[in-house]
Amino acid sequence: MAAIIPAGTTAWGLQLPVQSKSTAYRQPWELDAGPAELATVATAADRAGAFYVAVCDHVGVPRPADEVMSDTWYDTIATLGWLAALTERVHLVSHVYVLPYRHPLQTAKSFVTLDALSGGRAVLGAGAGHLESEFEVLGVDYASRGRAVEDAIPVIRAAFEEEYPTIGGPGAEVGVGIAPRPVRPGGPPIWIGGSSPAAMRRAAELADGWLPQGPPKVGMRKGIAEIRERRTAAGLPEAFDMGTNVEPIHIGTPGFEVADWTLTGTPEEVAEGLAKYRRLDVNQWQLRFLGRSATEVAEQIERFGAEVWPLVMA
Repeated sequence: MAAIIPAGTTAWGLQLPVQSKSTAYRQPWELDAGPAELATVATAADRAGAFYVAVCDHVGVPRPADEVMSDTWYDTIATLGWLAALTERVHLVSHVYVLPYRHPLQTAKSFVTLDALSGGRAVLGAGAGHLESEFEVLGVDYASRGRAVEDAIPVIRAAFEEEYPTIGGPGAEVGVGIAPRPVRPGGPPIWIGGSSPAAMRRAAELADGWLPQGPPKVGMRKGIAEIRERRTAAGLPEAFDMGTNVEPIHIGTPGFEVADWTLTGTPEEVAEGLAKYRRLDVNQWQLRFLGRSATEVAEQIERFGAEVWPLVMA
């Protein structure tokens, strides 16, 4: 288990638009957007110095859940592999990969391959899933999904660390070969997503980092402290990639309607609005940029990397 963000530094990343089009967060321009627009935003993040880009995971959204969630959810591994070929530096994160939907060795094979193809940039963001009707369609037990995550992670780690892991079942006496091997020693880091008490416990005890999905009920500060306390009690390393979510950002004066909580204004004003996150015990921030097109969002990302982030870190 190991953190990947260098000690004493803070990183930023974003969940990409277009690849999922839930009404909860999609922008109007995304409705008719496709691979070209997705590539525009992802490559801008790569150029701007983002630490990661992330994509979601749903196999299929049954009716009537699609009325809110939509049915557009690009396949996680196919999308991250495609993005690996388009980018050079940015890490490639699943936010989050639903572990109960697949055999652990299938997950491990996908992510060691992604790591090999991307030059060591894969991050397995993992979770238990939430859409009960999707579990039913896939023939997966919903009630035991948390236990499935906890059972899967040791198997995945074994396959990340060894070419022939011994995991039980047929062939265990000689190991099960998993190649190509990852570039990163020990394989991709595992970040657990979710803000429920169970997700936070799994992040603390089983993972290398935490991807919150909004503040936990106890609040961010207390939630972060609880994760730290659990890790200390378990004798785990202090180094841990702790995340937080940041309100939407638009540098300048938006020429369109935005939510009241959006950070807007000059680079200096946006940086000042972000200063409060420096006081949290976190080292990775997930951002969201607003615009009227993929081109405008890409421009916002590049301006953030060049004009805002240096002020935030000053």
